[in-house]
Amino acid sequence: MRVLLLDVMDTLVRDPFYEDVPAFFGMDLPTLIATKDPHAWPAFERGEIDEHEMLASFFADRRAFDHDAFRAHVKAGYAMLPGVEVLLGELAERGVRMYALSNYPTWSEWIDERVGLSRFLDWRFVSWRTGVRKPDPEAYRVPLRELGVDAHECLFVDDRESNCVAARREGLSAHRFENAEGLRAELVRRGLLDSSR
Repeated sequence: MRVLLLDVMDTLVRDPFYEDVPAFFGMDLPTLIATKDPHAWPAFERGEIDEHEMLASFFADRRAFDHDAFRAHVKAGYAMLPGVEVLLGELAERGVRMYALSNYPTWSEWIDERVGLSRFLDWRFVSWRTGVRKPDPEAYRVPLRELGVDAHECLFVDDRESNCVAARREGLSAHRFENAEGLRAELVRRGLLDSSR
């Protein structure tokens, strides 16, 4: 394997959406999903609308809320998942080329401010930059073209099986992330990490 393509949210970094965001609005997750605009966030992730537009259209009924407090609440929720930082450090020491292949908006910059992922990986394939979200086949083709590598030379890691299935359809190897220990075992199996560590 020459290249590691990594999802970020709930693969490397805790996603505040599932607990922190509903709590901010005093809702449970199903209620939040039922009341928010289904198109605003994906458009924000593709870079089609900016943060101001996304926040203004966050709820389907366009209700008002404190945008500054919301932004601060989300930003505070980012944290590296257990064991991931050590794993990324070992991969970096071995010179493994790592890139984010993740659905996320410009707030990826907040993640980097909080946990410093750019110490280990290149963010160029995050969806707000590429304009395409997984599992769209083009999301996987963009890095192959830009990096000049074949699909069989890449390992894709994501917590969502649907994204892994889509990657395999494009010829990439894929591992569904459950925890750092499981990912470590897969990386050792593929020769990207030393089993003695």
